This record gives sequence, C-alpha cells and structure tokens, in this order.
Amino acid sequence: MNKALEQTEQAREETARKIDWRRRISDHVAYGLLIYTGLHIFLTLTQLKSGNGSMLPYLALVVLVAAIIPACRWFEMRWSDLPDVKAHDPALAPAFRREVALMWLAVFGLPVLLTLGFKAGSTLF
Repeated sequence: MNKALEQTEQAREETARKIDWRRRISDHVAYGLLIYTGLHIFLTLTQLKSGNGSMLPYLALVVLVAAIIPACRWFEMRWSDLPDVKAHDPALAPAFRREVALMWLAVFGLPVLLTLGFKAGSTLF
C-alpha cells in the first residue's frame, strides 16, 4: 500500500514539474498574436476592398502595434516573473485558465470590434 501511495505522489510531482506556466503563457501569447494579426489583416483588407478610400483601416492596423502587443506582453510578464517553485505549482491552474480565456477572447473579439468601430466611423466621415 505504501509503495502505491509513493508512486502516486511521485507521479503527481512529475506532472507538476512538467507544467511550466511561464512557457505555456508564452506559447498562448505567440499563437494569439499570430491569430489576431491574421484576423485583423483579413478584416482590414475586406474593408479596403470596399473601395471607400478611407484611412481608417490603416489606423486600425496601427492600433495593433500601439495597444495589442503591449497588452499581450503584460499577460506574459505576469507569469514569466514567477519563481521556479510557483512556475510549476498546479494550484495556479484556475488563474492561468481564466487569464488565457480572457486573452483568447480579446484575440478573437478585438479585431471584429475594431473593424466594426472603424466601419461605423468611416460612414461618419
């Protein structure tokens, strides 16, 4: 019985060592920036093809550089500054999932919201 408990504890420790929140958040941020950029460019090109000649879609691309990259870097810095002991702590999983979900919501939501906002703005000008 003791041997089985020791093996279970050892398996939990190995799993905890495999989890590295710092590396995981970096992966999520990198993939998120790629998807955000691709989606944003696709939506912006759609607006440019509409032929209204507005500069607003270009402004939307500037927003990418001015706001999104620093915001994603902030997500990453919160986790990359963890000490080694906390970087492998499975108790941080709920907080990690919450922040990653928020980041992915922004990745998919912001390009759509920006495009709709700039489209509405272009009708005013």
